[in-house]
Amino acid sequence: MYTPGHFHEARPQVLRAFIARHPLGALIAHGPEGLCVEMAPMQLIPQPAGAGLLRGHLARANPFWRMLASGAQVLTLFRGAAHYVSPSWYPTKHESGRVVPTWNYSVVQVRGTIRFFEAAQWLRPLVEALTDEHERLRAAPWQVGDAPADYMAGMLHAIVGFEIEISAIEGKFKASQNRSSADRAGVREGLRAAGVPAADIEELCRD
Repeated sequence: MYTPGHFHEARPQVLRAFIARHPLGALIAHGPEGLCVEMAPMQLIPQPAGAGLLRGHLARANPFWRMLASGAQVLTLFRGAAHYVSPSWYPTKHESGRVVPTWNYSVVQVRGTIRFFEAAQWLRPLVEALTDEHERLRAAPWQVGDAPADYMAGMLHAIVGFEIEISAIEGKFKASQNRSSADRAGVREGLRAAGVPAADIEELCRD
């Protein structure tokens, strides 16, 4: 991924927070028939040594997991906010006219090796952790234990878990850092006028 210095992000705490906010990742691998991709919500697990682990699950019926050997190289892409940036938003347009359209966006790229797990003893804690993460802000959070035991047993049998040992992780936050403070203010105002949520504006325009 081409990442000019002013768009590069390598701080672990920033990258972890980004994945937590945008957990649906594009899992990309090279199988027998070429490149393949699957979407899956994932959770990043920090480790005392190394960059950490990514965990998630796929449908057992999905052929993706059967195409890859244990230890296969994979790439996962997490995408955050993205929006078109009009040259009209820059004060520079009125000063010199030397501006062009662009897109601002935030992505985190993770490389690593993947392993798959079929045992219910491994899968249930994973499903509980993912569920708790996404239910925690609800007034009455749903829990895995709310479903009948036999039903959950069947659902766990219908999935396969995966764990990616991270070998490299980097972020590209293209957010007008290369523009003047006046132009960045113009971008923020343009995004607000376009109805972009405040939290996304924070990702799309950074100092």
